[in-house]
Amino acid sequence: MEKISESTSRGKKRAREQEEDDDNNKTEPEISESDFETLSLEKNLTFSDTLIALRIMRAQFPVIDKVTVQPFILRSQLYSSVKDRTQVDRELESLKKERKLRVFKLNTGQDDHGIMFTEDYLMQIGIVMKRIGAKKEDDVAVFDWFKNYVIDSKLDPSISHQELCLLLALGGKVKDAHITVLINAGLLTRQLVDSNMYWFAIPNIGSVLKSLLQGRKELLSFLSRRKYKEMLMAPLEKKRFRMSMLDTRFHLRDLIGSGHLKTFNTPTGLAVRISKD
Repeated sequence: MEKISESTSRGKKRAREQEEDDDNNKTEPEISESDFETLSLEKNLTFSDTLIALRIMRAQFPVIDKVTVQPFILRSQLYSSVKDRTQVDRELESLKKERKLRVFKLNTGQDDHGIMFTEDYLMQIGIVMKRIGAKKEDDVAVFDWFKNYVIDSKLDPSISHQELCLLLALGGKVKDAHITVLINAGLLTRQLVDSNMYWFAIPNIGSVLKSLLQGRKELLSFLSRRKYKEMLMAPLEKKRFRMSMLDTRFHLRDLIGSGHLKTFNTPTGLAVRISKD
C-alpha cells in the first residue's frame, strides 16, 4: 500500500514539474498582420516593446489609393505607444545599428521623424526606379551603388556631399549627374541651411506628408468645437477625414505622442481630449 502511495506521489510530482516546464516554455500566441489591422486603437494603444509597436503600426498603416509608398511610422506615434521615451530612443538606435530600420527627418515639423523598415525602404527604391524608368546603364548603376554602399554604411538621417561621393565611388566613377538622379528620384533632399548636406528621404511621400499636416489640423479643430474638447476613443476612431488620406488611428497616435492630445479613462471607455498646456 505504501509503495502504491509513494508511486502515486512521484507521479503527481512529475506531472506538476511537467506543467511548470510547459508554462515556462509557453510563448505568446502568434498574431498575424491581418489580426493587427482589425484591432481597435482603444485595445492596442500601448505596448511594452518598441519593435512590437513598430510591427503592429506597420501592419495598420492605411491603404492609400493612387500613392505607392511603403508603410512608415512616426516617432511621435511610438511615444504614444511605449510609455518610456528613453526606452524608445534607445531601442530605435539599437534597431538602426542592426540595420533593421532607417530614421528619416520629415519636413512637416522640427521634431518630426519617420521610421521605415529597411526591407520596405529597399522596396521603395525599386518602385521609384520603375517609376522614373531607369533604363540607362549609369542610372541603374547609381541606384545599386546607393543601396549597396551608402544605405548600408551611413545610418544617420543626413550625409555630406563629400561622404556621399566617397561611398558611391566604391561602386564606380561618380558624376554630378548621378547625384541629380538620386535627388530627382526623391532619395535625397538638399538641406536649406547647408547646400553641401543632404537629408535621406522617402520617395513618393510628398502627398502623404501633406495629408499628415492637414489631418492634424482637422482633428484638432474637430475636437476643439466639442463642449469639453474631448471624445470617447471608440466613436472618434470611426471619423473620416475630408482633407487627409490617412486614417484617424494614424493621426490619433501622432497627436497623443506629440503631446497635443491626452488620453484618460472613463466608465464607458478610453477617451481623448485636447491638452491644455
